[in-house]
Amino acid sequence: RFLRSQRGETQQAFAEWLGITRSAIGAYEEGRAKPNYEVLEKLATHFGLSFDQLLREDLTQQSSRLLSGRNAPAHPGASGKGLRVLAITVDADNREYIDLVPQKAAAGYLNGYADPTFVEELPRFRLPMLQGGTFRAFEISGDSMLPIQPGSILIGEYIDDWERIKDGLTYIIVSQREGIVYKRVFNKVAERGELILQSDNPAYPPFSIPVDDVLEVWQAKAYISTILPDKGISIDNLMQMVMELQQEVIRLKERK
Repeated sequence: RFLRSQRGETQQAFAEWLGITRSAIGAYEEGRAKPNYEVLEKLATHFGLSFDQLLREDLTQQSSRLLSGRNAPAHPGASGKGLRVLAITVDADNREYIDLVPQKAAAGYLNGYADPTFVEELPRFRLPMLQGGTFRAFEISGDSMLPIQPGSILIGEYIDDWERIKDGLTYIIVSQREGIVYKRVFNKVAERGELILQSDNPAYPPFSIPVDDVLEVWQAKAYISTILPDKGISIDNLMQMVMELQQEVIRLKERK
């Protein structure tokens, strides 16, 4: 009842969306009946909550501002307090998994990031050295952040407050416009309402992204790669090689 009221929905409209009767909604809200798994799944999706949040948290103790953040991505402002609560997966002991978003699922993640069902279908694992936070893994593409190779798995810790985004650190940014990108970030939210994203590869210019476009922010904590670093090649040399190759490609195109 509380969540439905926060959304300004009538019992009838809510029942029609769920595909059940209005009397069933009344019975759930009055504690005379309990919804089945299918209905719970729809409820979680509708309100942007995980099963754990829906079943275990007393949401009436949360502020309406926080709930509006749960329901949809909102402009967090300079304080960064408007980000939604994340859908997560846990085991029987309520321990969080690290969910993996492979490249082939990146487009679907942008559409289903708030859908607990979508998140539950992602591959998952654990790393003993990462504890005490919410972590997610993303498979990156491109060479903009060398020496991190394309195809590497970046593991990030969820950032729920814009004020925690520190200049010069690396983050995985999930946004509507740019998709999923891994960049070095400079926080300009308070001044201009945007983030500056910079590549470690100087061949790629920095660019800005408005905070209204940002869906999630994850601070990079670790990465997994099948390509081991070459001791004989420094980062500077590797980046120089890439730049020279790119310049050669440009010259070849100009000759055509």
